[in-house]
Amino acid sequence: MDWMVLKGESKRFFELLKGDVAFLFAIGNTKTAEIPGITVAGANPDLIKFTPPADVELLFYGECKVIPFPPATPDGKPTPAIITYTALRLTGVPFFVVDSGLMVKPKTPYVSINAPIGENIAEKDAMKLEDVEEAFRNAVEFGEQISKFADILMIGESIPAGTTTALAILRALGIKTMVSSSMPSNPIEIKEKVVAKALERVKGNEEPLELVAKVGDPVMVGVCGIAVGSRKPVILAGGTQMVAMANLIKRIDERADVAIATTIYVANDSEALKHAPCPVIIADPGLGNSTKPGLKAYAEGFVKEGVGAGGATLLAYAKGFGKKEFLKNVEKSYETAIETKL
Repeated sequence: MDWMVLKGESKRFFELLKGDVAFLFAIGNTKTAEIPGITVAGANPDLIKFTPPADVELLFYGECKVIPFPPATPDGKPTPAIITYTALRLTGVPFFVVDSGLMVKPKTPYVSINAPIGENIAEKDAMKLEDVEEAFRNAVEFGEQISKFADILMIGESIPAGTTTALAILRALGIKTMVSSSMPSNPIEIKEKVVAKALERVKGNEEPLELVAKVGDPVMVGVCGIAVGSRKPVILAGGTQMVAMANLIKRIDERADVAIATTIYVANDSEALKHAPCPVIIADPGLGNSTKPGLKAYAEGFVKEGVGAGGATLLAYAKGFGKKEFLKNVEKSYETAIETKL
């Protein structure tokens, strides 16, 4: 089987993916990503702010507009958007971009929830509470409206340093775990120092949106708002960041019908999935069998997840594509979108 249940009633969510699906991508920035060594979501620090818009441009066009090449790690490992791009092309599922606090706007159609850019949580509150509340209300409205067109929503994200803000939220909620990383060697010491400084501002009696305003990031506002507003089930397509968001969502509305879909690479890297308050589905894109070194690197501990890659893989399988067939198509996408740019 090309997917497996980790916990809960994941089968129901998988079956819903065979119907009408709307895929949403909440993308934004946090200045936490500017801390040296905390992320490799960009070939160099100056390019980090371009990663989210470049990711969604790849989904639309198969190439990037704001930068002349696809986002990659400093040593050339490609963005997981290449996996999602492949799944969207194969399935024909409609997708939408949500500006959830961007420094640089993508050259694509997008919806804005008027979210602020996130500050460096080691130095100050991530956002003003009133800005968070306004953006959250906008996201709730969008989630309610878009869910009228689908049997299920799937939400992906792109925000450099998002695992660090996710760790801060998990710790603020009293959940003691470590998050995943886009690197084989997780910069745990840097993340712990940042989170420790951020948590000094947390009193312990905050409401969920207050915590997001203090130590979170703007993408959390978008994802949580859309999920809370949706009148249909929601799959959070991502790694340990989605564990943090699922916990926030359930604290905002315990009736929210959500699950998490992630890659096997995240599942092998972190125990955070055990702290998900909802069903979790793990999808294996089979990149370990790839003939492309940049793709095979995922199975060796690089990148692992992002831009909804795990959920996109699951979606392709639910729509009837086999594991070998999907990998073959991911490799084709890699050849045209990545190798031609090297």
